[in-house]
Amino acid sequence: MKQFEYVEGGVTAAQGFRACGVAAGIKHKDRKDLALVVADAPTAVAAVYTTNKVAAAPVQIDRERTRSGQAQAVVVNSGCANACTGETGLQDAREMARLTGEALGIDEQLVLVCSTGVIGALLPMERIAAGIKEAAGALSPTGGSDAAHAIMTTDTVDKQVAVELEIDGKTVMIGGMCKGSGMIEPNMATMLGFITTDAAVHHKALDQALREAVEVSFNRVVVDGDRSTNDTVILMASGVAGNETLTPYHSQWQYFVDALKTVCLELGKKMVMDGEGATKFVTVRVRGARTVQDAQVAARAIAKSALVKTSWFGLDPNWGRVIAAVGYSGAEVDDQKAQIYYGDICAYDQGRVADKALLTAMQDVMRKRAFEVTVDLHLGEGEDTIYTCDLSYDYVKINAEYTT
Repeated sequence: MKQFEYVEGGVTAAQGFRACGVAAGIKHKDRKDLALVVADAPTAVAAVYTTNKVAAAPVQIDRERTRSGQAQAVVVNSGCANACTGETGLQDAREMARLTGEALGIDEQLVLVCSTGVIGALLPMERIAAGIKEAAGALSPTGGSDAAHAIMTTDTVDKQVAVELEIDGKTVMIGGMCKGSGMIEPNMATMLGFITTDAAVHHKALDQALREAVEVSFNRVVVDGDRSTNDTVILMASGVAGNETLTPYHSQWQYFVDALKTVCLELGKKMVMDGEGATKFVTVRVRGARTVQDAQVAARAIAKSALVKTSWFGLDPNWGRVIAAVGYSGAEVDDQKAQIYYGDICAYDQGRVADKALLTAMQDVMRKRAFEVTVDLHLGEGEDTIYTCDLSYDYVKINAEYTT
């Protein structure tokens, strides 16, 4: 990808946006848990949602509203997913939008709603209402960091990225924030992502750009193999930068798309780095596959395998778990042609196994905070990459006590 200049600001790096985060007391008394991201005027919007057939109330509402291609605000709460809450949940999601529109003086149909937290609990609407009113008065063009903290659940750090580029001689910003550290699987994750740009982009082209970016970023991260009911990525374009409206026919279209991919990929990597209980960031590469699809399913099988992930945590050079995962992935494989590398160490070489010295060297690779596992199948030209982490004792503890 082409390099871009990284800047500060997250979702408020782009012109024409304000944001904030406040403590509404949804689940904890003194923690920011309600965020607003607001554009100064209606913007072009695109969004991608969970593939889980059990979709939370906010997802159902937003799917309808983003079809118009326009939005102006997003209200987000953490602490409660508003999922599997029936008609009450749908009413509460609509009420969040209504209250936000009223507080901002904008059309409620231009307000999108997102929630994250425990499934099966109703929103504390009195506290939500008070929080929305407070947030409307706290909006700031430098409020991106507060918003990023307000959407966190089991995240241990906020996740923000912004880049600067030039299109048509105009300075353009793309910035974003996301949350997610558990229930993370390709085809998005237990994640909410919010991206803003001040570029002028046709809303249909914006949708195309977002889908391309999500495919190579959020759809390429794994923490634990589960997929959420609330996954949402929303992209808003204010057009304030003053460039000619971007479409795929614009000479700098791909430049913009590459910048968007950069933002999404960096956010995705931050989620993996902050995986629940994670101690390792692991890049899984599969090359030499018969097809790209084979490479993808093999890489995902490795990245999702509890046996592989626990071996990384324990510094156990058990490369046999890697080849076993490839074998059941559905990809074409011939173990007598395959090679497995941990960093630069060849653990398995077309039927020849690593000796004790090489196994010790593999452990040294796994002691690093980040390392690569590469599988070369030597069957074709297919390649793919998945970003994942190890599975630790703390992951079990966090998720064993999530609602208690």
